[in-house]
Amino acid sequence: MARVLVVGAGLTGGACAALLRRGAALGRVAVWDKARGAGGRMSTSRSARDAACTADLGAQYVTLETERAGPRRSFYEELLSHGILKLLTAPIEGLVVKEGSCNYMAPQGISSVVKYYLEQSAGADVFYERHVTHISLRDGKWEVSRKTGPPELFDIVILTMPVPQILQLQGDIVNIINESQKQQLESASYSSRYALGLFYAAGTRIDVPWAAKYITDNPCIRFISIDNKKRNIESPEIGPSVVVHTTVMFGSKHLDSDPEEVQQLILSHLERIMPSLPKPDSIKCQKWRYSQVTKAVPDCLGQMILHTQPLLICGGDGFTGSNFDGCIDSAMSLAEAVKSHSNFKVSC
Repeated sequence: MARVLVVGAGLTGGACAALLRRGAALGRVAVWDKARGAGGRMSTSRSARDAACTADLGAQYVTLETERAGPRRSFYEELLSHGILKLLTAPIEGLVVKEGSCNYMAPQGISSVVKYYLEQSAGADVFYERHVTHISLRDGKWEVSRKTGPPELFDIVILTMPVPQILQLQGDIVNIINESQKQQLESASYSSRYALGLFYAAGTRIDVPWAAKYITDNPCIRFISIDNKKRNIESPEIGPSVVVHTTVMFGSKHLDSDPEEVQQLILSHLERIMPSLPKPDSIKCQKWRYSQVTKAVPDCLGQMILHTQPLLICGGDGFTGSNFDGCIDSAMSLAEAVKSHSNFKVSC
């Protein structure tokens, strides 16, 4: 029985695992992620003092462009039918809505989208805090090593982490990636930014006329969301949360600065924009070194095969684009490639 490893429990990895499990007649699927939970850049964090108070620190909403939906439409319809996504109706200042497009939010937090797909990969073994460091060939299989714990052997390995992290892997993979592929992978680029989550006690009021707002005249802050309001969850029993996303320029400038100093800088700019904002109960500062893809890997339709027998393949939004559609396109492309290059039967 083939053993398959998906590295990365973000949207591409989760959707890929679900596609593999749904159509699999053979094979055992495992998903590893270095973080403590699912989501990747579709991340939802909880208050340190109240687990019911949450905030989306990564992606804020999902946009469907109906004219370009194609085979992805079924993914939206499935998520909507299960209540994972709902129409975004809360007011967002500065949001540019394209004709024929719809925006959706996740009532239970944006990470619930990824968690749904991981649940749909029923039978897959999902493990967190498994940071892959080396990939090497051993007797016709892939030996995958991680920071802690013994290495394990797999017949197929699917990499869905940001492209620069693929290039940081050690072991035989260093020589397996040929020069042409290396140049393609190295040409991918990402923006960087910080996100701040501010969590409040139940009963705290944040009186602004919007649920979220794009900021155009601040060198530090690009976007602010009253996150529970964005998700239409305003309960006296659950404290509100505020999310702040920095500009790309600020993120790049302070990428390797002290996190405490960065947090204070962001808070000082936030105070100028929202001087009446109450003091939060707790704060989380999230650095997104690989926030959004600014240039995808060229000449790849959602994935790149690094080795055929045994199969080693990589994908993710770095091969398409940083949005829901890009991740789903890559997941479908990865699943189809596994189907084409192995005896592992997959239905997409």
